[in-house]
Amino acid sequence: MSRSVGVVVPAFRPDVERLRSYVASLDERLSPAALRIELDDPEPDLVSRLEDLPATVNTVPYRRGKGAAITAGFEALGTDVLAFADADGSTGAESLADVIAPVSAGEADLAVGSRRHPQSDVRGHQTFARRFLGDAFAWLAGRLLDASLYDYQCGAKAIDAEAWSEVRQHLYDPGFAWDVELVAMTAALDRRVEEVPIEWEDMPGSTVSPVRTSLKMGRALFSARHRAKRLRDSRLHTAIAARRDQPTALIDRDE
Repeated sequence: MSRSVGVVVPAFRPDVERLRSYVASLDERLSPAALRIELDDPEPDLVSRLEDLPATVNTVPYRRGKGAAITAGFEALGTDVLAFADADGSTGAESLADVIAPVSAGEADLAVGSRRHPQSDVRGHQTFARRFLGDAFAWLAGRLLDASLYDYQCGAKAIDAEAWSEVRQHLYDPGFAWDVELVAMTAALDRRVEEVPIEWEDMPGSTVSPVRTSLKMGRALFSARHRAKRLRDSRLHTAIAARRDQPTALIDRDE
């Protein structure tokens, strides 16, 4: 029995023509049951330029953050498999299909696209600083989390809907660290995590500060580890949590 697939594309001030081309390629290659663009703080004429795409466009008048946008998109889907891909199209439609495949086949609960996998094909390269910081983060995450991967932050992942129903209540970070949190919580719940090599093309024009973002990601990594340990019934981390005010999960926050 084939399983239905829904795809979310989170976007904030995207390159419109690139986004249009990417969404069309996703629809052509994947034929998803649902294709949804989660658009933050759009410019005045942007929505009208996307109306003819084979996708539902949901907008909010402010910047939620990547994680919050994907969470909202996943919550709106009613498919058996939930997937997302970054709006810049760095992960092509064919590679996203590869990421979705093990979840659709019931072989994994969460499939993680990987740019750093030895079998991945990376076209174009980030600056030395971005590569170094990314490699260092992946090395540290592999030693702190239950899931040991080459790449935690790649913008292409797919999760089984049943697994999502269990994981969703443990996700808190609205920004880029959401990817790491998703992996950490899924693994801590003893769900199957599979890493999938992809073809990935580095797209120019990122406005993300590598140093500032890396510092935020480092703090988020330790927070994710703490919550993962709590899910594993660590007495130490349960005691630490009892002394702190607990944040509100993304699914319980008002937009």
